[in-house]
Amino acid sequence: MKLCKKCKQEYQEDVEEAIPNNWEQLARPEQLEPTNRPWDTWLILAGRGFGKTRTGAETVWNWIQTNRYKRIAFVGQTIIEARQVMVEGESGLLSIVPANAIKKYSKSDGVIEFSNGAKVQVFGADRYERLRGPQFDAAWVDELAKFKKTEQFWEQLGLCLRLGSHPKCIITTTPRRNPVLTQLINDPDCVVTRGSTLDNAANLAPGFLKNLNKQFAGTRLEAQEIYAQMIDETSGALWTPEKIVYERPPNEDWRRIIVAVDPAVTDYDTSDETGIVVIGFNANQQAYVLEDATYKATPSEWVKKVVMLYHQYQADRVVAEVNKGGDMVKDLLMACDPHISYKGVRATRGKAIRAEPIVSLYEQGKVKHIQPFKALETQLCSWVPEVTAKSPDRLDALVWGLTDLFLSGEATHQYKVWV
Repeated sequence: MKLCKKCKQEYQEDVEEAIPNNWEQLARPEQLEPTNRPWDTWLILAGRGFGKTRTGAETVWNWIQTNRYKRIAFVGQTIIEARQVMVEGESGLLSIVPANAIKKYSKSDGVIEFSNGAKVQVFGADRYERLRGPQFDAAWVDELAKFKKTEQFWEQLGLCLRLGSHPKCIITTTPRRNPVLTQLINDPDCVVTRGSTLDNAANLAPGFLKNLNKQFAGTRLEAQEIYAQMIDETSGALWTPEKIVYERPPNEDWRRIIVAVDPAVTDYDTSDETGIVVIGFNANQQAYVLEDATYKATPSEWVKKVVMLYHQYQADRVVAEVNKGGDMVKDLLMACDPHISYKGVRATRGKAIRAEPIVSLYEQGKVKHIQPFKALETQLCSWVPEVTAKSPDRLDALVWGLTDLFLSGEATHQYKVWV
């Protein structure tokens, strides 16, 4: 239907009052279209309330008003969801486009025609076969991770993007394990932007944040719905996402704090990272993973990092595996700080045997993470004993630290001496 003159005026006034047209000033850097390298797909993996819809709408409107793209497909899980969120929603396209820029909007056809000749057509992924025939030079896909037949949809959309010299697609979604998302994350022609709900906290109602935290805090969905992290799960892995619980300690009455290290003794291109994990043990007999500081560095560099964390967290001890480096690890630490408390541990049993008691602690709810640590958790949930070839450096450091806290008979001792 066409907008009458009065409706156009009222709509224009509402838009100008509600959302000034200064997106480049309002947007956070991660909400602006990537310009650092060429791309075919811009994948925004972000938590609820991040501003994904607004980002998609503003990007499309910029494409239209600068005449960069003229035939654009909007795709939601259903055509109704696409229209209600992407077009008519509070952050949808109509909320930011001046009324005089729209020539015609037909709800029944799902088509928006613009005064400059551009056209947006709305589709539902549940009827992806309707993408056969139409052709576009750009597309915006919202909540792709919810689609039921993602691979079939993605194949059809790719065949539709055949106009112009460089078709583009923007995808805004909360992540879930999905073959298409996995493919895109590893695609060199795809720019991936990650963000959490908390990035946009200044623009969200306090009640929303409170309810979101109440709904997801301490569950495996917290990483997905708030922090927008997608943890892969591998068949045969000792850990699964369900075993990992997120929780902030009720207080910081720490009995012990350990900096656990799985050292890399070389610094070649093929060398492993040095696993560095900080773990606290509180008065309630609960362990909390406080930080994953694992990184690839020379021995002299990671030793400085370990000592820095030791002082930052006022730790009781550095626990490090010495199978590879022997006394080298102790010598490097003592050279950097002779007053550091250190314990070397040596592996005499296989990784799986060492890891199984720690997995049990997770199952009993005795180990929690204060926030999602994507790299650590991905390694935990993808390492399969006797199958995974790469050494699990983060996992090893975690296991050494928790073993020292729970299985060495020292966990209940309270002897912190920091002054």
